[in-house]
Amino acid sequence: MRATIVSLSYQSAACDRVTAERVHLIAGHGIEGDRKAGHHPKRHLNIVAHEVVSRLTVDGIAVQPGQLGEQIIVAGIDLSALPEGTRLHLGESAVVEITTPRTGCSRYGKLEADAKDEIPLGVMARVLEGGTVAVGDQVRVKHAESVF
Repeated sequence: MRATIVSLSYQSAACDRVTAERVHLIAGHGIEGDRKAGHHPKRHLNIVAHEVVSRLTVDGIAVQPGQLGEQIIVAGIDLSALPEGTRLHLGESAVVEITTPRTGCSRYGKLEADAKDEIPLGVMARVLEGGTVAVGDQVRVKHAESVF
């Protein structure tokens, strides 16, 4: 299965959740226009696997893109199996590096508590190389030793 981006979202300066077909990633910052971008050097992006979102829906927890605060949903990659330092090539030119597993937060309360008891919630990443990424773009995983 080819790994792809299936959803992109961010929080605008007006605090509205924006779902987009295309976003621009800025190295050392995050998503252009995202009010949370650039505040933490290891947390530019919040990435969740589509399979996790699907599982939550099957388990009776209705989850819409962006509802958990994630900015990118990808399909075809087991994010929980990737160690810190793994790089993801998004689209033609963007490169992000996984910095830490994503943990729940008090803002999403019971939804995340129920989810994290059974499945990992995703990963946090920093943007190493910027570029425009779009829904449907390929995601490639690069470990230190090899490329998948």
